[in-house]
Amino acid sequence: MNGKSNHSAPNLELMSRFEERYGASPRLVEAPGRVNLIGEHTDYNEGFVFPAAIAFNTQVAIAKRDDRSLVVFSLNYSEGCEFDLDHLPASPRGHWSDYVVGVVGLLARRLGALPGANLLIHGDIPHGAGLSSSASLEIAVCLAYLDLTGEELEGTVVARLCQQAENEFVGARCGIMDQFVCVHGRKDHALRLDCRSLEYELVPIPPEVRLVICNTMVRHSLAAGEYNRRREECEVATRYFSERLPDVRALRDVTMENFLRLGGQLPERIQKRARHVISEDARVLQAAEALKRKDLASFGKLMASSHASLRDDFEVSCEELDLMVSLATRGEGVYGARMTGGGFGGCAIALVQADQVERFKTTVGPEYERVTGRVPELYVSSAANGAGTLF
Repeated sequence: MNGKSNHSAPNLELMSRFEERYGASPRLVEAPGRVNLIGEHTDYNEGFVFPAAIAFNTQVAIAKRDDRSLVVFSLNYSEGCEFDLDHLPASPRGHWSDYVVGVVGLLARRLGALPGANLLIHGDIPHGAGLSSSASLEIAVCLAYLDLTGEELEGTVVARLCQQAENEFVGARCGIMDQFVCVHGRKDHALRLDCRSLEYELVPIPPEVRLVICNTMVRHSLAAGEYNRRREECEVATRYFSERLPDVRALRDVTMENFLRLGGQLPERIQKRARHVISEDARVLQAAEALKRKDLASFGKLMASSHASLRDDFEVSCEELDLMVSLATRGEGVYGARMTGGGFGGCAIALVQADQVERFKTTVGPEYERVTGRVPELYVSSAANGAGTLF
């Protein structure tokens, strides 16, 4: 987590709106979204990922109340909720406030009774684009309450608490990546994370590179069910290899040599899922080394291999994502591109030379629209700092 000097200027409008609504001066906390450069569907297999925090954020303004109420208002949804801290809901209701309640409930369990508070929330992370607006909200709420109470928790503890809230209260089986990079991200760096040990390394991104996130504006309805099915298929593969190799706890522990030697007896579909995870873990480690060498050509080739594996072996891409990646990689000054996130729509990520970004936007966007009839959204960012207090 970072101090306020590393962050954007305090959102004076948000603070003013808070004072109008609640009649008090707030503290202000900010947490970023994220994009994953490479390493998809590896986190829940205890493998490696390589995300970066991005310059799109959730900001939470907070001040104490004199009673035991938790009062929350979202400017994005123009909607508020009120909860009794002594009787927080025991189950989610399929509402944006679930992320707030889940985090506050776990924080209270860890720290003891929390004071009543007023919260005002605003974010500019595109909703539904797979850029971790939910993790950003969780981290911002957690840090806001810690700031309010004067309590401190180490950054990784904050990330795990927020992941636990999403897993156990909201009911989403996310891995640790989103919350972790939201806390530990650093400006102009990508973060190589070992999802088992939580050891991480910050790797500089060359200053001439921009992250261009290409939103297909498509979200296929089978995404959630297929995500859970892929997890189950990976668990089947893990059980198979663990019965034959004593040191296997997750697919992360299976080498490509062992996969080629033993994997032939698996059903073809399970073989393909395992091959993706095993090869993707290797690609993440190779990509981190390539970036350290500033070898962007090699990094781009690994992105292409990752996309092909996600498309053909893990089968989580779709026509729109394949088209977006194809259009992106044809562009001048593009080092590489691939789908990013869970799949079945959402975004592709392209690494683009800074002085070619405008040309990229004026060629890729219109051509995608011409073919699909959908107007894409393209977001340009450098890697950003992790969460912190602004004011």
